[in-house]
Amino acid sequence: MKILLKYQERVWYNKNKASPKGEALEKIRRTLMTNTQELYTRWLSQPDLDDAIKAELVSVAGDNDAIADRFYRDLAFGTGGLRGVIGAGTNRMNLYTVRKATQGLADYLNASGLPKKVAIAHDSRHNGELFARETARVLAANGITAYVYPRLEPTPALSWAVRYLGCGAGVCVTASHNPAKYNGYKVYGADGCQITLEAAEKILAAIEKIDCFDGVKLADYDKALADSSIVRIGDKCLDDFVQAVYDQRVGDGAGIDALKLVYTPLNGTGLECVKKLLAKLGVTHVTVVPEQEKPDGDFPTCPYPNPEIREAMQKGLELCDTVKPDILLGTDPDCDRCGTAVPDGKGGYRLITGNEMGIILLDYICRTRLALGTMPADPVAVTTIVSTDMAAPVAKKYGVELRRTLTGFKFIGEQIGRLEAEGSADRYIFGFEESYGYLSGAHVRDKDGVNATLLVCEAAAWYAQQGKTLLDAIEALYKEFGYYRNALCSFAFEGESGMHTMQNLMKNLRANAPAEIAGYKVESAVDYDTDGTGLPRANVLEYHLAGGHKLMIRPSGTEPKIKVYLSAVGESEAAADAVNAALSKAAAEIMKV
Repeated sequence: MKILLKYQERVWYNKNKASPKGEALEKIRRTLMTNTQELYTRWLSQPDLDDAIKAELVSVAGDNDAIADRFYRDLAFGTGGLRGVIGAGTNRMNLYTVRKATQGLADYLNASGLPKKVAIAHDSRHNGELFARETARVLAANGITAYVYPRLEPTPALSWAVRYLGCGAGVCVTASHNPAKYNGYKVYGADGCQITLEAAEKILAAIEKIDCFDGVKLADYDKALADSSIVRIGDKCLDDFVQAVYDQRVGDGAGIDALKLVYTPLNGTGLECVKKLLAKLGVTHVTVVPEQEKPDGDFPTCPYPNPEIREAMQKGLELCDTVKPDILLGTDPDCDRCGTAVPDGKGGYRLITGNEMGIILLDYICRTRLALGTMPADPVAVTTIVSTDMAAPVAKKYGVELRRTLTGFKFIGEQIGRLEAEGSADRYIFGFEESYGYLSGAHVRDKDGVNATLLVCEAAAWYAQQGKTLLDAIEALYKEFGYYRNALCSFAFEGESGMHTMQNLMKNLRANAPAEIAGYKVESAVDYDTDGTGLPRANVLEYHLAGGHKLMIRPSGTEPKIKVYLSAVGESEAAADAVNAALSKAAAEIMKV
């Protein structure tokens, strides 16, 4: 209950610009308990309530904290759609919250001029197929044709299908790399990107008008299939997606058939598409991690199925000890991220960071396309403001325009869309973000783990022809451009005044910009909450320091926390790490209130 009260306190503060005290705080508590109990009783009284939902509600009878946790709010809908713990209640992912969200999406589409068609996919998470079916049922009942993948498929295959089928929107049922207890509902626009803030606000407004029991239209699934209100997406769509990825080949493929791989889909969706792609490439020496090969929403060997995390890749790393591959590849459950490990020269394997792989691939694409004469005029690469600054000198070397976006791959997708609208989509050559997201073509508008697999294999084969590994590649790039190192610090501001404190801290930083940080002169500063940055406004401060270092401050939009991103460059890894250590101490001082 304490956590829920803090949430309500923040709501109160946002409305009243003051923290609740005394009687106001007690009123919040009483209102919270009354409202959640009323919702609990209403859900439990529904005559046709799903058996699993009913059983869970019965199991928490009399437990005020458990009831409040499930009903104190509606699961938040934003530009990423829905994401939450699977279970009963308005603050959970379940068939009723999915139906309600879909009814809002349907109302939005029917009020727009967009095509009345929606593509739907799901990954291996619990209830993924159920939520996809319910999404299709609601859409069909609202006169919108639902195109459903007949089996689990990657998120980039969903982005592809939206444009391939000429849909007005897409839905991918996934919680990406979250733990097993989560599921999600990502909404895509007609351009194949995750929906814009404007679209999310319109859909949310529609959702808020809907009662999850009485306000949702539902079609019979089998009847809708029979009358083509629901259509199964045929194999050709997926085959054409894999072909579109294959068509993004950069080099001539020399030596790629000699690569030896260990691959893990982390019990997710990647296996089918990745294996099809590897077969097209001629990569036959592929060993799949057996414990993580089959789809499994429990993720039994990797509780946090994120290839950024060494523990998630541990089974693959263990297999590498016997197989001795050139590369270990891992894709997350919805196969939009790809992680890589390579021999470290000491008998083990080292994970390459997202920033490092982004730089390796950017350099490989540029040098190869220039050598083959396939570089377009005025080429464009895109990355995010929190990804490594090393991209700038690499892009400059090859005459590539580097564009930076806000955090989130949809903003990279938007840049591709702008180039396409100008009739010059071919200018786009690569986009990446530090969180293992890569895309080298305009075939989709989201990060693509299948495409990343192609690029990593190509680059690895190219370097292998020279007797080098991808680790040798990044080391050579560090020596050429400097050792760029990135780090992240998070600072929590708990208690009833936490949000107020964060707001005041950002306000004071804007009013009293620091002249130096950790002994390094602030040479320039960027406030992304102002016009003129070329990007949508965002509550982010960026300080460029002497020596090429950088510090960025960004409050979380969902919790009382401020994230500070550190970026250092030095003549050695140790030197850059030392700068980041100093910046970390300085960040802690800045965050003191």
